[in-house]
Amino acid sequence: MRNFCAALVAFAAVSSSAGVAMADVSWAVLDADRGVFLGQDGGSRTRPPASLAKMMTLYLTFEAIRDGRLRWDDRIVVSRNASIKIPTKLWVKPGDTISVREAVDGMIIISANDAAAAVGEHLAGSEAAFGRMMTQRGKRLGLKNTVFSNPSGLTDGRKQTTTARDMALLGMALQRDFPKEYRLFSQPSFVFRGKLRKGHNNLMYRYDRVDGIKTGFTSAAGYNLASSLNTNGRRLIGVVLGGKTARKRDDRMAALLTRFGGQAAPVPVRQPQIAMQVPVPAPRPAVGLAADDVPIEQGDGGFPVPGFSAWQIQIAALPSLAAARRLLDKAAAPVRSIEAGATALVEPTTTKGKTLYRARFDGFVDRNAAGRACAALKQRKFDCIAVAAP
Repeated sequence: MRNFCAALVAFAAVSSSAGVAMADVSWAVLDADRGVFLGQDGGSRTRPPASLAKMMTLYLTFEAIRDGRLRWDDRIVVSRNASIKIPTKLWVKPGDTISVREAVDGMIIISANDAAAAVGEHLAGSEAAFGRMMTQRGKRLGLKNTVFSNPSGLTDGRKQTTTARDMALLGMALQRDFPKEYRLFSQPSFVFRGKLRKGHNNLMYRYDRVDGIKTGFTSAAGYNLASSLNTNGRRLIGVVLGGKTARKRDDRMAALLTRFGGQAAPVPVRQPQIAMQVPVPAPRPAVGLAADDVPIEQGDGGFPVPGFSAWQIQIAALPSLAAARRLLDKAAAPVRSIEAGATALVEPTTTKGKTLYRARFDGFVDRNAAGRACAALKQRKFDCIAVAAP
């Protein structure tokens, strides 16, 4: 942690030249109390939003609750289209239902793509129709250069674009229009069907007084982050788009918040802070903090967040990422009949210049639990071996 803080201070000291060194990264910092931008670099450059699009999906969800069109306990049917979204997701079967409360927690904490699609379909009839609703509402909120095409933020050709400035304005609108619901963005984890699901907004654990808002990743977008800092009676919203890794993106954000927030250096947070006064269950404390840097947070073109379990199971090593994901989807039901919280992941490995993609499930506390899952898979004609988690 000492090295991390020192690196951030050094980074802040050279921030004036950062635009040259990292020209592919866009950022903007907004004073949310006055509605004034304090600084930006490429803040109006259009880029894919990745899961920052879920901020608008959540805004429209909160609006529907406020207007009486939705209630927290309403059940939403998960369509086949929603259920087959790529991870991260809640792994709900087609035809099953989730509550609005579960959908909101899923979108905020683990960036659940199936929950986002289900909410969009419920409110507008289809993802495309909801995307148009998102865009229209965004225009009224002042998002001049943003076009949404689906509720999750998954890549949709070149149709879905935003800017760092627009995402900062959206963050400000969430805080202003839904102050109670906004507190949900500080949750580090939630319990879904008896299993603890941990988030990956790591900056909340590294930087004191950061209370949200949203992370995002796709191959097309890179690593995106919108963060809110409440310090010295001021609220700032920072947005970084196009980071090369989660850690570099988080470091950039921390340096910007230090620079514009007037703090000498970031203060590490040893325990996640939770402040909630909304009509939803209080989350259980996170068992452990998320990894400092992970290959993916959500979305297409990367690899799922690694877990913290002792054992994994592997069902194949395939020549393509798509093939590995298809196999994981087929094997998900028998695995989760044994371990409901198992997480599908794809692990690339390269030997003699050839890359294979290991299709694995993570989340087993010991070898016996992994063995039981393998036995269930073998009964259904899947290959399976239990392996110690790296």
